[in-house]
Amino acid sequence: MRLVLACVGRLKAGAERDLVTRYLDRIRPAGRPLGLNACDMIEIPESAARRADDRMAEEGAALLAALPSGAGLMVLDPRGKSLSSPDFARRIAVERDGGLAALAFVIGGADGLAEAVRARASDLIAYGSATFPHQLVRVMLAEQIYRAVTILAGHPYHRA
Repeated sequence: MRLVLACVGRLKAGAERDLVTRYLDRIRPAGRPLGLNACDMIEIPESAARRADDRMAEEGAALLAALPSGAGLMVLDPRGKSLSSPDFARRIAVERDGGLAALAFVIGGADGLAEAVRARASDLIAYGSATFPHQLVRVMLAEQIYRAVTILAGHPYHRA
């Protein structure tokens, strides 16, 4: 199953991009024996629309258009549920074992995600009630995807 990290906005060169790249690079060798391919990152530009609803709609349409055909979606949303790392890994395994060809993890823009994107999601997940900068959320999500792969592989990286 192909993994995709799809985000609104582009990370500039620096510590956050380096960390995301480090985790995404680790996924390929760890995930291959598990039937999980590389985790590609798709970055779409932020909308320049004046109204928040228009920005969300434009960004949502661009995200959906950029995703692999038929991809499942796990969306970060403050209204979502908090998953433990083992539960997150199990959700990925369920999608993989169900024959899904691609699974996308989606991070919206500053205004949130369009309802069209949220409606397509199999899961809405949240990192608690605190607000985090999008750059850090991207690092945290890349790390959690890598951690999920190591959990599925039985690797000692994850310690409860």
